[in-house]
Amino acid sequence: MDLSLPQIIAVYAIPVILAITLHEAAHALVASLLGDSTAAKLGRVSANPLRHIDPVGTLLVPGLILLSSKLLGGAGMIFGWAKPVPIVVSNLRSPRRDMGLVAAAGPLSNLAMALAWGLILKMLAAGDPSAGYQEFLARMAVAGVVVNLVLGLLNLMPIPPLDGGRVLVSLLPRQLALPIARLEPYGIVILLLLLATGALGAVVGPLLDFGINVLSSLLGLNN
Repeated sequence: MDLSLPQIIAVYAIPVILAITLHEAAHALVASLLGDSTAAKLGRVSANPLRHIDPVGTLLVPGLILLSSKLLGGAGMIFGWAKPVPIVVSNLRSPRRDMGLVAAAGPLSNLAMALAWGLILKMLAAGDPSAGYQEFLARMAVAGVVVNLVLGLLNLMPIPPLDGGRVLVSLLPRQLALPIARLEPYGIVILLLLLATGALGAVVGPLLDFGINVLSSLLGLNN
């Protein structure tokens, strides 16, 4: 059954807000554990969406993507962002290593949330299919899996300032890491070009299918 735009928004709103909120909170929490309490002092180690939401990046841009996807009959990739978590690298105990761990925390939180939504979907599948709320919650759980896998995979791409780029910089020898780190001011432009040309979808799409298949097999959702 095709959903109306208000129904699509209702299904995706909670998964998108949670995915972005807990992604940012994970960055702040790991930074605090590794010696930099800057974000923690600003209240960013929090599951309160108001601490993290960027009105444009968290609400307007994903909303416009959903709207255009509905109007054009496509399935656009959800894209958005939250307020950046402030990190003072020099406060970290081992700045180069720890910055990689802080960066990795965001995507890893999304992969954990994808697993959690998958577990919810499995529990719903074992419930009463005649319950009126069943279909809506199942659609929300599917949206939660997809949104978190997309956000996690997207952020793992090795393009600074995406988390994957910062992880790569922390792992490479300095002479190789420096040229990649210098791409950071242009990273968003590169990302938007990849998105506009379809190259981003060509990379993330197969990885998303693989992630869904792995999660489905792991949780027995194919049965």
